[in-house]
Amino acid sequence: MSEWTLFEVFVRSKHGLNHKHVGSVHAADPTMAIETARELYTRRSEGVSLWVVPSALITASSPDEKDPLFDPADDKVYRHASFYELPAEVGHM
Repeated sequence: MSEWTLFEVFVRSKHGLNHKHVGSVHAADPTMAIETARELYTRRSEGVSLWVVPSALITASSPDEKDPLFDPADDKVYRHASFYELPAEVGHM
């Protein structure tokens, strides 16, 4: 018997909201992961959309990298459009 893949499960509770991580499932393939996730995490109509992602494919930042990754880039003025002249046709911005 081969080992099943671990999938992380994300559920969107209502249209317009973000998907949120709710747990994990083991499954032989993505189709089975969706079916298992639906049974485990949306039995009582808790969701309108499911994502399943193989755990091995998820890459995340480390809390130790917080400062260099998320520091504001105020010194990089080219990232802010505040000094550009807007054409007259775009006056509503």
